[in-house]
Amino acid sequence: MEKKSKNPLKSILTIVISLAFAGFFLWLALKGLDFKVIKASLAKANYLWVLFASVFGILAYWFRAVRWNLMLEPMGHKISNSNSLWSISFGYLMNLTIPRSGEVARATALYGVEKVPVDKSFGTIILERVVDLICMLGFLGLTVIFKFDAIISFYKFVTEQKAKKTKFEPNFVERLLMKIGVNDFDSFYFYLKISIGVLLILGLIVFYKYKKEKVINFGKGILQGLTSVFKLKEKGKFILYTIGIWVCYYFAAYLVCFALPETSNFTIADGFFIIVVGTLGMIVPASGGIGAFNLAMKYGFMALFISMGKSAELGGEMGLTYSFISLPLQITIMLVMGLISIPMLAKAREKAVSEKEFEN
Repeated sequence: MEKKSKNPLKSILTIVISLAFAGFFLWLALKGLDFKVIKASLAKANYLWVLFASVFGILAYWFRAVRWNLMLEPMGHKISNSNSLWSISFGYLMNLTIPRSGEVARATALYGVEKVPVDKSFGTIILERVVDLICMLGFLGLTVIFKFDAIISFYKFVTEQKAKKTKFEPNFVERLLMKIGVNDFDSFYFYLKISIGVLLILGLIVFYKYKKEKVINFGKGILQGLTSVFKLKEKGKFILYTIGIWVCYYFAAYLVCFALPETSNFTIADGFFIIVVGTLGMIVPASGGIGAFNLAMKYGFMALFISMGKSAELGGEMGLTYSFISLPLQITIMLVMGLISIPMLAKAREKAVSEKEFEN
């Protein structure tokens, strides 16, 4: 069967929406702050700590690659760690263009070099996300235990700020709606959510009706990938690599704090808070986390500074300064590893084809 070509208009639209998200959140992050303070902080930062952080960022790639190999083994696929690494790197690179496209790109790249069916490898990727969520909840638990004061302090600060703004100020969309006679925004948003929910359900029903067989087969492959964790031969290694991945994530985030004089006294518990807030920021479908991550760090550092009895404004400025170091670091690693992955995967694919021709 001839494979249908991807709709370029859909891809372009997805990228445009993603960039719009990034621009909007970046505007929110920078709104009302003195960029001169941020520029001065960036100028006096000790970037040796950033280099140390990058080592942990790259090490996390390797741990994830080896762990993926362990997950695919119960399904009869023994892949090389290098092909696993470069497939993951390529997936992350694709995420910089179209958010959430990296998972499919990663599974497709692995199929090109190891012939692992996409549905099965995609199932293990979903399983990874479930495991990552559990680890994330663990960090969230540590944050609630050790930094509950920061959460409460920020909540009080936001509540006080809202209390000062008693006058209703409609945004751009609300002003347009008012021109056409919509004034009850609570009801409008309520019915809008219901309408979107109904449309999504109808869309899923129609999709299932016309793609029933493909959906069932793909679902079976994903289920096999998900259940692979119960058939692992080396469960201990799986747990150790999972811990290794998140320890690397932690130090990649925490060590950047030591680059800035204003945050060099942050504790290990502050690091828990930062990784939770940063992960929440990266969940937003904005290109490379731009804007959303910056905004998350702004609010996160504001909470930490308020809990320390310091200025919320200074906390926001330091949060943005941190984000302008940490986020480019993450993107640089994605770009470097991703760009290296392209020739490495091409070389591995050529090797696989040559070996197959030799066998025939």
